[in-house]
Amino acid sequence: MYGKCGCLVEACRVLDQMPCRDVVSWNSLVAGCARNGQFDDALEVCKEMELLGLKPDAGTMASLLPAVTNTCLDNVSFVKEMFMKLANKSLVSWNVMIAVYMNNSMPAEAVDIFLQMEDHAVDPDAISIASVLPACGDLSALLLGRRIHEYVVRKRLQPNLLLENALIDMYAKCGCLEYAREVFDQMKFRDVVSWTSMISAYGMNGKGRDAVSLFSRMQDLGLNPDSIAFVSVLSACSHAGLLDEGRYYFKLMTEECKIVPRIEHFVCMVDLLGRAGQVDEAYGFIKQMPMEPNERVWGALLSACRVYSNMIIGLLAADQLFQLCPEQSGYYVLLSNIYAKAGRWEDVTTVRSIMKTKGIKKMPGVSNFELDNRVHTFLAGDQSHPQSKQIYEELDVSVGKMKEAGYVPETDSALHDVEEEDKECHLAVHSEKLAIAFAILNTAPGSPIRITKNLRVCGDCHIAAKLISKIVGREITIRDTNRFHHFYNGVCSCGDYW
Repeated sequence: MYGKCGCLVEACRVLDQMPCRDVVSWNSLVAGCARNGQFDDALEVCKEMELLGLKPDAGTMASLLPAVTNTCLDNVSFVKEMFMKLANKSLVSWNVMIAVYMNNSMPAEAVDIFLQMEDHAVDPDAISIASVLPACGDLSALLLGRRIHEYVVRKRLQPNLLLENALIDMYAKCGCLEYAREVFDQMKFRDVVSWTSMISAYGMNGKGRDAVSLFSRMQDLGLNPDSIAFVSVLSACSHAGLLDEGRYYFKLMTEECKIVPRIEHFVCMVDLLGRAGQVDEAYGFIKQMPMEPNERVWGALLSACRVYSNMIIGLLAADQLFQLCPEQSGYYVLLSNIYAKAGRWEDVTTVRSIMKTKGIKKMPGVSNFELDNRVHTFLAGDQSHPQSKQIYEELDVSVGKMKEAGYVPETDSALHDVEEEDKECHLAVHSEKLAIAFAILNTAPGSPIRITKNLRVCGDCHIAAKLISKIVGREITIRDTNRFHHFYNGVCSCGDYW
């Protein structure tokens, strides 16, 4: 009672005065702390239980559920340990673990715990599925996502707005627009989240016109777009180079809908202007912002400066970024690329020296590919995979065929002033190329290849993926941090606008 009323001091006092306490007594306090957002205190109560020889049970895990979104990374191992000790793991306990992993950006672990749940013959419910589908999307685990969708249909869990929105999001993150749209069209009820998810899906895949059309249709049906919907349509305009449309929607949002722009909207506008080559206007837009621009705003401007070789504004943006986040390696690399593109190798060396002095390391490129419900991960130059020998042999064959087709490695922005041959060797072993070679080796001819990368696809890998798609007759989809690239018959869906 005290816990539900938010009176945790009184709840603790009652527990302390009890001559006999069982697991239920402690669980009541755990639930009270969790319900009131005191997640660390809830975990401390669990630890105290264990010290007294009382084992947390499924009820304890259920008690933690209300505040599971507040789990911090430091506590994940303890929650996992508590979960593993449970003699009888209830469905709620499994759901807690999936949610804990997802809320700490650990999608691979979330998928793994879901598969373990299946192995233990525990049927997932709508909560389990809605929790794990985003993990499938993050990992581009389409096969598992489709299997879960089939389970949803078989168990007749629809209509369920939460589930169906999660399915749209999963298919969108896997680059499967046709499946996302199929779920969207079959929904009996749609909310703004449903429309926003579909608009965002079109935007990430470079289909800006479709995103704009869907946004207009949502308005025609009387649904008022919220600030997140405007982020989605502005982002879609940015990826498709729809400069005039982006300006229109920003004006519509601020002047007609009276929505106060948030930092995300300013990021989209700077990105829109910068991608379209309006670097000076993007910089002027930043100077007129009513709030302090954050690293994402300056990062969007610096990216545009790299594409359009604008050294003057690029240095200004880099200076702001080094003040805001001096330990973020990506911005040093972007500045280094700007210098490298201009052939200013002494400045490249200076940037690299600063990174070394500060102990800042470039984030390694990581690419994922799903095969038989398992996600295979590759790093640049990776030789740890059991099939490494075959992968590199396949890659050599592909590079040979690419050169016959006119391939010339794009070494302009390679990060070191070294011989061209050395640059080519470095570029040849990028993680997405290894993932593509692995996919070609292990999947049927003609079947699509879907890869997820944690960084922006480099120019050389973009050229290579276009050529390989034509050589092997496959559609290759690569999702990087910014968008999707669908390569087919030597052409990319982005139209080389990225």
